[in-house]
Amino acid sequence: MSSSYAYVTPPKKRPKPPKPTASSSPAAVALQPPLHLLPSKHDLLRLLAVVLIASTIAASLNLLAGLFNPGQKPFCDSVSDAAEDWVEDDSCEPCPAYGECHDGKLECIRGYKRQGRICVEDGDVSETARNLAQWAESRLCDGYVRFLCYGTGTSWVSAEDILKNMDGHPARDNFLEDTALYIFAKQKAMEAIEKSSENRRNSLGLKELKCPDAIAEHFKPYTCRLRQWIVEHILLVLPSCLMLVGSLIFLQKIRRRHYLSSRVEEIYDQVCDILEENALMSKESIDRLEPWVVAARLRDHVLLPKERKDPVLWKKVEELVQEDSRVDRYPKLVKGEQKEVWEWQVEGNLSSSRKWKKGETSATKSSPGSNRTNFGVATGQSTGSGSALSKKQSSH
Repeated sequence: MSSSYAYVTPPKKRPKPPKPTASSSPAAVALQPPLHLLPSKHDLLRLLAVVLIASTIAASLNLLAGLFNPGQKPFCDSVSDAAEDWVEDDSCEPCPAYGECHDGKLECIRGYKRQGRICVEDGDVSETARNLAQWAESRLCDGYVRFLCYGTGTSWVSAEDILKNMDGHPARDNFLEDTALYIFAKQKAMEAIEKSSENRRNSLGLKELKCPDAIAEHFKPYTCRLRQWIVEHILLVLPSCLMLVGSLIFLQKIRRRHYLSSRVEEIYDQVCDILEENALMSKESIDRLEPWVVAARLRDHVLLPKERKDPVLWKKVEELVQEDSRVDRYPKLVKGEQKEVWEWQVEGNLSSSRKWKKGETSATKSSPGSNRTNFGVATGQSTGSGSALSKKQSSH
């Protein structure tokens, strides 16, 4: 019986749908975000890695910035004795030069201005100090040069006088509202002058300044330099000057001798021509002119006005006339005064024949017309001079 009966499994029951609740209402389902908007686990890991790398880079940059550009520290108090301890403790920065620090703040002293963390010179004050130094140095060197060249200036000048003289500089007008700033510029100028000048203390303990000799050389005039050079090289200059003067005198004497020689011969020839023409005219004339000529009047006739003041010139002519046998010299009473007269000896003279032959020779070398003209002109000139002198003598 047991085999005839089969085991029958009971049928499965279908699950009942859940009962709708307030949260599963259609309105609640619509408010829930879609499932694809939420990051996955892989995306979260990637985001975490990016944030970690960015944080590392920022920390590194911050560290480098701190090393190369450390944060500004407060300035150490310039009047505090613990300023060095602060520097050693790296808690403050030392107060820079030309500055005054109080409560960590920097203030530059007069004449300087702040530029970043340091104090630099004010451009206007620096330029004024430079101009004052050049002006005072020029006056100092001018006085020393006058002392060296003419003995009228001063070599040493007190520093107080230099400071007082700076008040008269035109730059003083630019600091009428700030006198202390101009005083600072004068102090800066004095520091520059003291560095470039010679210093000493006088008997009263006051500081005095003098222009160095090397700088004073540039202020000396050329006349002073020349005079000092001559004094320093007098042993060389004096013999040279003597040789030069002697050479000039020697050359002048040679030139004078040559002039006298040529001029005396020229005047001597004129005298001979006048005497000869006068003698011939007196012999051939009907009025019987005097054959002699007063020597003084002949001298004034042939000499130029400036040559009459030279006694040597006419004396040389007289020597040549005295040596000439064709001319007679003898005293004669003329208008009640004793005069020396010169007379040409016509008899036995060869000068006329020589002149005639010379005229013929020149005539053969030139054309007939021109020869007659030149001979007439020459004869007229010489005859005119002789006749004029003869008329003067005969009138007297």
